[in-house]
Amino acid sequence: MFIKDSIIKDVSNYYTKEFNSFGPTFKGVNWNSRESQELRFEQLMKVVDNCDKSFSILDYGCGYGALYPFMKRKFPTFRFYGYDSSNVMIEKATTIYSGTECSWFSDSVNIVKTDYVVASGLFNVKLDYHDDDWKAYVVDIIESFNALSLKGFAFNLLTKYADKDRMKNNLYYADPLFLFDYCKINFSRNVALLHDYSLYEFTILVRKKN
Repeated sequence: MFIKDSIIKDVSNYYTKEFNSFGPTFKGVNWNSRESQELRFEQLMKVVDNCDKSFSILDYGCGYGALYPFMKRKFPTFRFYGYDSSNVMIEKATTIYSGTECSWFSDSVNIVKTDYVVASGLFNVKLDYHDDDWKAYVVDIIESFNALSLKGFAFNLLTKYADKDRMKNNLYYADPLFLFDYCKINFSRNVALLHDYSLYEFTILVRKKN
């Protein structure tokens, strides 16, 4: 699909520029603070079943890999795959984090099925794309999350309930109820909408029955 390829290329270029300006920090992936970055991670990790002593996870749009050390502090054993379309992000992640339990790649052909798929901030920066095109892009990508995950997936978006005077034209503010409904109808009966943490966004968790 041309529009999807165009979006991936343009967004990748945007984040590459941010990363080149600020390096492997929260600013380099367009967040306001490390605290808010990790608060998002906390929500996403709620998709992981507490009974999982070992599991595999794909961070789709992993940036420079900040989720990996966060998870190292929380989980004793897991296999981590980090994918990002920005080559410079992946090069840095590979430099910072190495080991047999993590893999990094910028070519989507290397994506494999994992127990869980998560995405943080992947859908926020829509640049000059029309909201309708961006919404179709979001749905297309979460369809791929469903196909790639064995046990579940989680993702976040900015919310349409954000304060109007704080909204920016180049960002996408989604309807959480639409996405909850879409996931509930198409993917699983076990869907959670988290909209009770102190950011202008929401997280959706989709859990699959084994």
